[in-house]
Amino acid sequence: MTSITDFGTYGAWRWESGVDERFAAEVERLGYGTLWIGGSPSGDLTVVERALDATERIVVATGIVNIWKEVATEVAASFHRIEARHPGRFVLGIGSGHREATPERVRPLASLRAYLDVLEAEGLRKDQLLLAALGDKTLALAADRTLGAHPYLTVPAHTAHARTILGDALLAPELKVAVGMDRDAAREVARRYLKRYFGLSNYTGALVRFGVDPAEIDNGGSDALIDLVAANPTPADAAAGLRAHLDAGADHVSVQALGDDPIGSLAAIAEEVGIA
Repeated sequence: MTSITDFGTYGAWRWESGVDERFAAEVERLGYGTLWIGGSPSGDLTVVERALDATERIVVATGIVNIWKEVATEVAASFHRIEARHPGRFVLGIGSGHREATPERVRPLASLRAYLDVLEAEGLRKDQLLLAALGDKTLALAADRTLGAHPYLTVPAHTAHARTILGDALLAPELKVAVGMDRDAAREVARRYLKRYFGLSNYTGALVRFGVDPAEIDNGGSDALIDLVAANPTPADAAAGLRAHLDAGADHVSVQALGDDPIGSLAAIAEEVGIA
């Protein structure tokens, strides 16, 4: 059984394409409690299995498997295959994607419920599941049916609000960081990465609901907004950004290191927050 404390205080978030055995082993060596495999991992979950094979203790979670792209029964079979090899170390995160990227995305909340129904019928337990969640109804569903929620691209004000809905369930937001360069260069790295996300209404809507002026999102994002959602450019700045989410009520924060040296960035942050 996976518990909230198993995640540790800090995790590392990385797109599926950037996760290999070496990356997973380095994340564990640096002291992070969880490796989050981002994007939309395929239903066979082989990237999860390889990461677990290369490590000994770290929890691996998907952030997230897209319910419109992967068949629930096939995902469940993959989960059981991995759970048999690495009991208690894998948590399956699922989500409903984005309206702009998924034309078939209709009634996402009902579809998430139906997907969870299938996973549960296939033998997955509440403590083996979590949801990508931004809105109140999805957060409530995460608390009711899964271990908790994994919000992506949020601000501490959202974290504080999410805690009021989740109660004691896991709250594990993600924070981007761009460290090891001067401030202007760090902002540019983050701004390039965030361009596609600032075109997705579920993210921009959540930012606006929790205090971001819509004008700050225009033209690639204001400096203040970039610094808020992609803490930079020093490890101390990154640590302060992580602490802001923890102080707002997060149990765990995953660090997405932008730039050309993610392991170096994660190492510097691990030392700064005292987990190295």
